[in-house]
Amino acid sequence: MTFLPVEPLRPDAPQRRIAYDPARPLLRPFAPARALFRAGAYSPRDVLEARIATIEADEPAIAAFVTRDLAAARRAADASTARWRDGRPFSPIDGMPVVVKDMIETADLPTQMNNPIFAGWQARRDAAGVLALREAGAVILGKTVTTEFACGNSGPTRNPYDTTRTPGGSSSGSAAAVGAGMAALGLGTQTHASTIRPAGYCGAYALKASFGALPVGGLAPLAPTLDHLGIIGASLEDVWAGAMAIARRAGGTPPHPGLMGPEEAPAPRMPRALVRLGTLGWAETPDGSRAAFEAAVTRLARAGVRILDASNDAEVAALEALLANIADWATDLLAWEARWPLAAYRAHGAGMVGERIQDLLARGAAMDAARYRAALAARERLRAAVAAFAPRADGFVLLCSSGPAIADHAFTGSRNFAMPWTLVGGPAFALPLLADGDLPLGLQLAGFTDRDADACAVAGWLRDTLLPERDER
Repeated sequence: MTFLPVEPLRPDAPQRRIAYDPARPLLRPFAPARALFRAGAYSPRDVLEARIATIEADEPAIAAFVTRDLAAARRAADASTARWRDGRPFSPIDGMPVVVKDMIETADLPTQMNNPIFAGWQARRDAAGVLALREAGAVILGKTVTTEFACGNSGPTRNPYDTTRTPGGSSSGSAAAVGAGMAALGLGTQTHASTIRPAGYCGAYALKASFGALPVGGLAPLAPTLDHLGIIGASLEDVWAGAMAIARRAGGTPPHPGLMGPEEAPAPRMPRALVRLGTLGWAETPDGSRAAFEAAVTRLARAGVRILDASNDAEVAALEALLANIADWATDLLAWEARWPLAAYRAHGAGMVGERIQDLLARGAAMDAARYRAALAARERLRAAVAAFAPRADGFVLLCSSGPAIADHAFTGSRNFAMPWTLVGGPAFALPLLADGDLPLGLQLAGFTDRDADACAVAGWLRDTLLPERDER
């Protein structure tokens, strides 16, 4: 078995099961604390100490972290406290506790990617997103567990609501840490489903921004036309403020100028119409999750939103038909584009990479340029079909995953609901508004490319409509 730089799942680790209530999650948002900072009634150091207490209590069961530097975090929180006291915070996220997926470079902590090739490897720079967050005053707690190179073997992290279940992947540790209340924001990545799915599993908010709207500099590359920086947060406000703090300081991935919009989350806005999507994931979705989703869509319709779906709109039916056939060509895109660096990793020895990576390399080796061009053409057809709805709809509603987190630690779950908007390249928000039994079930609000702020406004209205009594402790 391949040795990994993170310790494997311990069979004697503490177990826990906590019933999920969307109105009273484990999340601990940062945004409400800012008014207390201004009044001098609370401080970023107070916020940090509360998060450290949660880490100390919950990390043995959840195993979200690879490395931590709490002494550095305390120094950063003290500096932020002084800025708030003087009325000169760097940004709305000054003092926000943040964790960083271990696929993303940090100058002060190793970046090991859950593979022995990079065990102990130390970058001499921060990734663009990490540098921007530091410049905005964020407090970095540590690095969080990823699957191997964000596409292979799972790590030891467990779901914060039920430790017998996966947190999802590949941004496993960031989603679990935010979902458990250890941090207010977590950096992740998404090449197929790696931000939206784990956020949905762990009861957290998230944003996969439009392709290129956030910088990927300093992220370990996987597939150049699919890779995104992902933002997982304790509230919609935290997610948007974190994303904008990055975009305003680091821009996007060239030639994209960067995410556009206000510094803080736009005001919620009721949509005229939404497109309801089942995608190829509906067939594998259990009855409880189907019922929760249908009940949410019914509530939106009763609130006055026109719902377009395959039963009442021919264009939606045509889009669903496209989505039902994306699995093969989407995997072709990944396999072709990931030949490097995955082949370079395997060059260290076949035993140095896991089975999933071996399978991707075999698939890529069996392809030719014509097959890759066919996959690119299929993606363009999907993007055109989605863009055609812009004159008459304000977004798309679907699940984040085909059901709640699965009872498996080796497999991080189906990608069939999260993958489509990676391919579309438009914004997608994970909203922890639903439950299936005692487990979180994320609702996904997807939007049109480079209209991320519009999608955020609609996401805020969905939250306020479906979760009117949310708890912002």
